[in-house]
Amino acid sequence: MKKTLLSIAVALGSMLSLAQSADSTSQYAKMTKELMQKDGKLTIGGYAQIDYNQPLSSDVYQNGKLDVHRLVLLFGYKFNERTQFITEVEFEHVSEVYVEQAFLNYKINDYMDFRAGLLLVPMGIMNEYHEPPTFNGVERAMIDNVIAPTTWREVGFGLTGNIAPAQLKYQAYLVNGFNGYDGAAKLSGKNGLRKGRQKGAESYISSPNFTTKVEYYGIRGLNVGFSTYFGKTQTTLYNGLNKNDNAARASADSSVVGVAMIGLDARYQFKGLQVKGQLYYNSLSNTDQYNGLTGSDLGNAMMGYYAELGYNVFRTTNIKSALVPFVRYEQYNTHAKVDNGLTANDAYNVNVITAGLGWKITPKAALKADIQFVKSAADDEANKIFNAGVAVMF
Repeated sequence: MKKTLLSIAVALGSMLSLAQSADSTSQYAKMTKELMQKDGKLTIGGYAQIDYNQPLSSDVYQNGKLDVHRLVLLFGYKFNERTQFITEVEFEHVSEVYVEQAFLNYKINDYMDFRAGLLLVPMGIMNEYHEPPTFNGVERAMIDNVIAPTTWREVGFGLTGNIAPAQLKYQAYLVNGFNGYDGAAKLSGKNGLRKGRQKGAESYISSPNFTTKVEYYGIRGLNVGFSTYFGKTQTTLYNGLNKNDNAARASADSSVVGVAMIGLDARYQFKGLQVKGQLYYNSLSNTDQYNGLTGSDLGNAMMGYYAELGYNVFRTTNIKSALVPFVRYEQYNTHAKVDNGLTANDAYNVNVITAGLGWKITPKAALKADIQFVKSAADDEANKIFNAGVAVMF
């Protein structure tokens, strides 16, 4: 526990020391704003990511993977000055189709909009700002895979807005929760919360969840965000349950996990310098009962953080494109704390170093390459992976 608290303190200190504003608006948010303000009815945009991933080993041959990782098409329709509909349709790995977002936005006044539909949960940086040309590295940070699993979206409604005099943006939504149990456990130490995303695909609800985010952008070049998520996972065991059946009710209660997550992030840009950091801490309750019922190995605390440094070496030249070498260190542990009777698995305590280079031919088109060193506390040596990719948005 002391090591966990120390890690959190170090990460918080590092991130707050950066808090001096990346542009508070991502490329995607800018595009969304343009959709809402543009004359005419229909606007189309999108982004794509094509990857090459090659595990490296001195002992064995390993095949690489070539993948059209995702192609996402964005459509915006403007009904009138106050009312818009925005959606993203995603094709993953060529054969899978998802709806990434689909929401109605109504402008109440200059400080407040109402949104309802399939919404991105506003945790951290990557879940909202995940267009490939906007981040360094071929793949998204690994903590955004299991702790706050991108792309995390659920059906819900709420308020969002920009308080310009205070230089604050905010979001607050009631949303559907993770699928924790539908006949089998969906949450585990290995996968964290990732397999619990319902994505609005015939999702079911047994209790609503609440999520918020506040971002401060009052210092040039800096953006600092604080996000929260509170609620319970969903379970199918309540469906059709006789309220007088105490044994069945106790079993259903055991299939529910309480989730309390906080996130802190910071982005800073100054001339060619790019600095970014993020921290998640996720406290889970009722995990002992959940593991006893389902046979899972879910921990009752998860944490993860990363810090990243990059620099555009073309910044002082006449070259119009950007060449950004970068390095990112991240650490995450889905067994940061476990209940009595469950031994923390060292394989879930992972450190990752990613170093690479990105050439932004234009702000919305890039070529990337990097190498990752991934080592868990259970590994004798790091696993190495070479990645390269094409990233575009329009």
